[in-house]
Amino acid sequence: MLKLHFAPNSRAGRIVWLLEELGLPYELNKMSFHPKDLKSDEHRARHPLGRIPVLEDDDLLLWESGAIVEYILERHKNGGLKPSVDDPSWPKYQQWFHYCEGMVMPPINTIVVQTILLPKERRNATVLEQAQKLLTKSLVPIDDALRDKDFLIGDFSGADVMLGHACYMANRMGRVTEEMPNLRAYVQRISDRPHFKTAIKIK
Repeated sequence: MLKLHFAPNSRAGRIVWLLEELGLPYELNKMSFHPKDLKSDEHRARHPLGRIPVLEDDDLLLWESGAIVEYILERHKNGGLKPSVDDPSWPKYQQWFHYCEGMVMPPINTIVVQTILLPKERRNATVLEQAQKLLTKSLVPIDDALRDKDFLIGDFSGADVMLGHACYMANRMGRVTEEMPNLRAYVQRISDRPHFKTAIKIK
């Protein structure tokens, strides 16, 4: 059985969401998003930097949420959520799948560091403002792409698991503005999915 090492309010949530969407059985190791768990010798044996998510599949240990999503869809896909290479939607699937970590998550990471992780005396208001502006700018192309569709390539896919989760996080930070009606509706559709609710509720 697949085993996922998980902490709440992290990228690991998108893996739980995917497993729930696919109806795959899995075991969850709930961890605290705190050095006492993540930097423990036990967890460093799974991930040398003490990060999550980590997926176990028999003797395999796999890091990086994007790699884990791709692995699950290829090895345990149970019916899909990914177009074939010769499908016309495949290039856009690839684009939006990787846009998540390439463009949206970096400013989100900076915002989290500047508002939560750093002590107040080390926070930098200029860095925070730049990250907030960059995040909003990175969301505009997604709003444009959703003008005539419910999900990124039309049907719900693994790209929505990656980028939809990031857009949900951006919305919680107040960066999905009223000038992005398509993206606001998309975040609501994501939030209304029963399996997404299951993943988000795990604490």
